[in-house]
Amino acid sequence: MPAFKGIFQGKQKFVTVKAGAVQEEAPQGLWTKCGKCGGILYKKELTENLGLCNDCGFHFRLSARERMAITLDTDGFDEYDEELLTVDPLGFPGYDIKMEGARQTTGLDEAIITGKGSIDGYPVLAGFMDFSFIGASMGSVVGEKVTRLFERAARQRVPVVMFCASGGARMQEGMYSLMQMAKTSAACARLSDTRTLYISVLTNPTTAGVFASFGSLGDIIIAEPGALIGFTGQRVIEETIRQKLPPGFQTAEFALEHGLVDMIVDRRNMRKILGLLLAVHGGRRQDVG
Repeated sequence: MPAFKGIFQGKQKFVTVKAGAVQEEAPQGLWTKCGKCGGILYKKELTENLGLCNDCGFHFRLSARERMAITLDTDGFDEYDEELLTVDPLGFPGYDIKMEGARQTTGLDEAIITGKGSIDGYPVLAGFMDFSFIGASMGSVVGEKVTRLFERAARQRVPVVMFCASGGARMQEGMYSLMQMAKTSAACARLSDTRTLYISVLTNPTTAGVFASFGSLGDIIIAEPGALIGFTGQRVIEETIRQKLPPGFQTAEFALEHGLVDMIVDRRNMRKILGLLLAVHGGRRQDVG
């Protein structure tokens, strides 16, 4: 050990790194952190794994178009109501700027995409909500697109598959937003009268007005593992009822245990399970392109 004495004397204690050098060697944006186990994940591998953490199975959020790509057959998707654009009925300060920012960030015009496609050869009318668009909040256009989808399905007798995600009503539209709960629920009831299958898939999070309307009205309700499901936040409920809520309250697993959802399906199996459900409930299969 004495031979090593003083070996570091006079050595530079810190390494000087030129500006930009770190970025050149390790480009930003290649890694992300798991929201459950805290593991560091390589984004390319995360994408290849359909947005699931390899270590704990945590389901990252997907955009509407990412969800479409892993769910629908590749023989085309006929999008509905692209021309419907949000206006500012109340003249809410900054709403137009917020909407434009969401459009620029997501490449979408609204928080939902609806249209006709197929899953494992079975025709479906499908809706895909995108939480990255103002929290997938339900304003007039979201409600109208959902309502029109249910109405088309009732006329055509084609099953509906709705991927739900939302933080609640679009507060910038006030009562116009809250009215969408009643409108979508009524359309869902008319669809049910035709005995046409409606499958609701609850992703993380599905809360407030969307959950309290069409999100919880499916003939079959599926949830992704760990999804937050509920009407309002846990803290608000506890302050209202003056009681402590049980652990895991408002998770998909808690909802399954208490009969609120019918099954929890891992994202990697979602397309297969949807295809089986469509087959069991008398879907008319078509040739897959």
